Amino acid sequence: MFVSIVVPLYNEEENIEPLYDSIKSAMDEEGKDYEILFIDDGSTDRTLAILKTLALKDRRVRPLSFRRNFGQTAAFVAGFNYSKGDVIVTMDGDLQNDPKDIPKLLSLIGKYDIVSGWRRNRKDPFINRRLPSIIANYLISRVTGVKLHDYGCSLKAYKTNVVKNINLYGEMHRFIPAVASWYGVSITEVETVHHERQRGISKYGISRTLRVILDLITVKFLQSFSTKPLQAFGPLGFLFGASGLGISAYLAVLKLSGQSIGGRPLLLLGVLLIIVGIQLIVMGLLGEMLVRVYHESQKKPIYVLRDLDLEKDS
Repeated sequence: MFVSIVVPLYNEEENIEPLYDSIKSAMDEEGKDYEILFIDDGSTDRTLAILKTLALKDRRVRPLSFRRNFGQTAAFVAGFNYSKGDVIVTMDGDLQNDPKDIPKLLSLIGKYDIVSGWRRNRKDPFINRRLPSIIANYLISRVTGVKLHDYGCSLKAYKTNVVKNINLYGEMHRFIPAVASWYGVSITEVETVHHERQRGISKYGISRTLRVILDLITVKFLQSFSTKPLQAFGPLGFLFGASGLGISAYLAVLKLSGQSIGGRPLLLLGVLLIIVGIQLIVMGLLGEMLVRVYHESQKKPIYVLRDLDLEKDS
């Protein structure tokens, strides 16, 4: 098993060398073949210079550097794209995740496709870090149906073929287990050690909560309707359209009985509902056309095989 360890970094010059030493110690002790991909996410301090020095000293260190700060999700995606391992391990670069937990995660890969860390005794401020995390974990678990205690823990292990097939953007790195569940992968969670930040300052706060909620809406829509958008917009379209037709029919009966309906707000409501209903159905049909064009142009299947070797044996 060859392991790729992906670590995003943004202005973490004080933590890089201690983190490298800790990862090296944990992996060498287990006798694992590995590489470390440090992703410099547009740092403005000495992060890149330190990474270049480490790369000259140890060929297993592979630094990647962004021209500017693109965010943690982009850093993870770059790591996934350039990794060579059979298994990919992700972790934060602030030394709050403990590299000694990596072998624990790797021991479960094979039985599971994704092993997610759980910072049960989290060493972060309650109000601006732990409380938003508790709320987010509850919402994500409820909405996606994939129940994890700690979606925000970056310390995770993945089979490479799982994450290579997932397109990420926004703040969606935390939703990888939920997105991957669409492919039928097996997921488990293990308790991991969490340390207080000793050096540097945190780059993340409560401001990310809104972005996480918006991305959660995106994930739920993609999870449920990415290949069948008409089923998302169609029922709403029929509901609005039928309501509008019902109101219009009622007003038509009143008109035929001699009553005036021209000044009634109900007439405007009926017409509005019919128009909205037609628009929603048309949106669903356009979505179906785009999905079809995408799959045909990319020759992308709407299924995922568990093991291609089974095909060779048949």
